[in-house]
Amino acid sequence: MKKGLKKSLAALLGAVMVVGSLAGCGEEPASVSEPVASVSETSTETSTSVAEPAEVSEDKTLVVGYSNFSSKFSPFFATTAYDQDVASMTSIGLLSTDREGNVVTKGIEGEVIPYNGTDYTYTGIADLDITQNDDGTVVYDFTMRDDIKFADGEPLTADDVIFSMYVLADPTYDGASSFNSLPIKGMADYRSNMGMLVNYILQAGRDNTDFSNWDEATQTAFWADLDQAGDKFVQEIIDYCVAAGYNTAEDPAGVVIGTWGFDAPEDATNVDIFNIMLESYGYDLATLSSTESAGSLVEDLMENYDAYTKGISVGDSAPNIAGIEKTGDYSLRITMDTFDATAIYQLGVTVAPLHYYGDKALYDYANNKFGFEKGDMSLIKAKTLEPMGAGPYKFVSYENGVVTFEANENYFKGAPKIKYINFKETPDADKLTGVASGTFDITDPSMNLEALKNIKSYNSNGEIIGDKVYTSLVDNLGYGYIGISANNVKVGDAKDSEESKALRKAIATLLACYRDTVINSYYGEMATVIQYPISNTSWAAPKPADDGYKLAYSVDADGNDIYTADMTDEQKADAALKAAVSFLKKAGYTYDEASGQFTAAPAGAEMTYEVIIPGGGTGDHPAYGILTATKEALASIGLTLEINDPSDSNVLWDALDADTADMWAAAWGATVDPDMYQVYHSSNYNQGSKSNHYSITSDELDELIVAARESADQSYRKATYKECLSIILDWAVEVPTYQRQNAIVFSPERVNMDTVTPDITTFWGWMNDLELLEMN
Repeated sequence: MKKGLKKSLAALLGAVMVVGSLAGCGEEPASVSEPVASVSETSTETSTSVAEPAEVSEDKTLVVGYSNFSSKFSPFFATTAYDQDVASMTSIGLLSTDREGNVVTKGIEGEVIPYNGTDYTYTGIADLDITQNDDGTVVYDFTMRDDIKFADGEPLTADDVIFSMYVLADPTYDGASSFNSLPIKGMADYRSNMGMLVNYILQAGRDNTDFSNWDEATQTAFWADLDQAGDKFVQEIIDYCVAAGYNTAEDPAGVVIGTWGFDAPEDATNVDIFNIMLESYGYDLATLSSTESAGSLVEDLMENYDAYTKGISVGDSAPNIAGIEKTGDYSLRITMDTFDATAIYQLGVTVAPLHYYGDKALYDYANNKFGFEKGDMSLIKAKTLEPMGAGPYKFVSYENGVVTFEANENYFKGAPKIKYINFKETPDADKLTGVASGTFDITDPSMNLEALKNIKSYNSNGEIIGDKVYTSLVDNLGYGYIGISANNVKVGDAKDSEESKALRKAIATLLACYRDTVINSYYGEMATVIQYPISNTSWAAPKPADDGYKLAYSVDADGNDIYTADMTDEQKADAALKAAVSFLKKAGYTYDEASGQFTAAPAGAEMTYEVIIPGGGTGDHPAYGILTATKEALASIGLTLEINDPSDSNVLWDALDADTADMWAAAWGATVDPDMYQVYHSSNYNQGSKSNHYSITSDELDELIVAARESADQSYRKATYKECLSIILDWAVEVPTYQRQNAIVFSPERVNMDTVTPDITTFWGWMNDLELLEMN
């Protein structure tokens, strides 16, 4: 196990998630909890008919200010909210939703659904009929329109839907979707006994002589490639240690043996040391790579890693998913073994064109061929940079920080009136001024008291809606939080021990203490502090009047309340610090009563931890004040909190992918249904969608998450989710910070506001009805 350097490695690797999308998030980095394939994302296909399409404007381009993209513009593999927006512009979903996030089940003829006193007609590409059988199975019958075309003119059929579902269900799929977790009949049988070649070769070992599943040449080439990568990997550790001053001996490799905690002979080479590390991790390359990295991941150092990610079969598995049935050229049936409350949202997959992302020659439904070789994602991943679908716009290019779109003349609601749209990367600080100056027509600036003041100053009427800037505010479907990695912040080797939880609770108690003052100072009335890790927009969010409702991290190590209603902010800070001391003592830290200082950490823990916050290098983030106050409090008792505020907004994202971040500030973009599977279920920690960045692995939590999914009783689900939230808080891996409002600002001088979709809500963004939008 690595000793003493985790706090510094995150600073070296660091990476910040891209901020939330215009459709759903805001200034802070967004950990997206659902993929584009989920109709719970605000997307362009869920539009209403509010006007007849007019002629396309040939000479005007709509420019939208965006934060940095991560260049994963795929309906299957986009992970950040902004990348998802790019994919959504070009895509269409099997189902659509209304302004309250409810699924539209009669999309072909359309459904009239009232909102805020107005009737809106919602249309889509399919109708859905649901049948719950006496034996517990549930049948979803989809009937699709037969006149939908992709942007290149090819027809959209049931084959495209089936292809898209099989990509998401593949045993080697490693994108953000949790579609493969649905209880679809035959899903487990289809995914069994297949995995990536790299994992099987590793588990077989160097001395393997069984070549029934791969040949000897492949195995030899793999180990040679891994050795050269391991040599570089260990050298990066050595270089890091030397640069950091950890090694003064003549033998630099000794630092890996000593500081990193691995035993090896004095004459061990880099490759020898790497293989000792690999063996200590049970030949789990992914975990070794992410946990021990001092720079690059091992797989990135391999010359031919992609060749070993192809799936291989090591036993019997079903040739198809029995519960996905084609019932006609434009119809299909999905059968589930049990009810799943999230299924209706998950089934509304983004329909990707088989002929573009896959290979029509590899599609033969009757003979169990679904557009690509099972276990091989290379065809699909090859199109990650250039999305294509049946959405309102066609992807043209991504150059110099600008994504260019052109109107799709084949869009089923009619060609958009604005021919060209540009998504242009820009620093958050320039978004609002960009609209006021005419650089941008639409954007999503960070909204706080200063931003509101500036908006009012731009408008001649002194209001947030005026002649220069038109501001639309809605509650965000998501929330801000500070995450703590159970894998990186722990005592000893057990991340679920009472000592490890006490360590994290000490830090969480201080972070929670400063939320009210900081968030009020940053947002004013535009945000509220929340006590549970769930968006207040959700029906499942605990309310103050509920039994058992409690302020987050408001007790000491003995379970005693630390606050009273009449306390001042200063008194609360003192109480939080005393509670933190009690938790650190419980965690096993050495405390000098005379000086009031902690002098040593227990084995496996640290005296210094790092938190990554995406404040653009300037501290411009709603949680920055929370971190600085916590840093001062910890310093007063002998511990150090290092605040890493990188200017590059990809630093945090990479660190979370590599599982090297101790702590971080970010925000979750939630979904209509509060399913917790993707973010907290053990199956998604360093596997599956890898979205469980907290590294929380609790059998009890897993069982409750699944139980809530399988019930149609909302009161039961709410109570069950409350139990889940309590477990998460007990692990102290997440400090919920705030629920804010989203802001989309328009230039009324350039955008015809009469053509913007009316009644924008949490679930219905400006990109809806996009084909009807006009410029002045």
